[in-house]
Amino acid sequence: MATPRKAVKAAKTPRLPKAVAAAVEAARDKKAMDTVVLDLRKADGFTDYFVICSGANARQITAIADAVQETLKQQLGERPAVTEGVKSSEWILLDYFNFVVHVFSRECRSFYGLERLWGNATRHEFSETTGAA
Repeated sequence: MATPRKAVKAAKTPRLPKAVAAAVEAARDKKAMDTVVLDLRKADGFTDYFVICSGANARQITAIADAVQETLKQQLGERPAVTEGVKSSEWILLDYFNFVVHVFSRECRSFYGLERLWGNATRHEFSETTGAA
């Protein structure tokens, strides 16, 4: 008698607000690495979500940030209240009030360790090839 196979669950895409999901997709479309969303709603954060990702070089970091801004503007009519770091392209921050997008160089991301600082937040990871991991 054959043993029954266990059903393999597909990786679930977390339920995120439209703007956050759009920011993640825009970043991934530009080949952002190590994309993570931190849900800060229960972590007493000053915003609801952080979208954190990395680029390989200054040009890619800028391209990721530009894609996020353009996508959110076109699809949802949203513009960041604050944009910082564009000139240095080591860490670009886009503040949309309810969520903040951080696009880092690998070195800068490692140095500041936002994921470590907000370790009590719910973490949603996205692989480079599929949806949520």
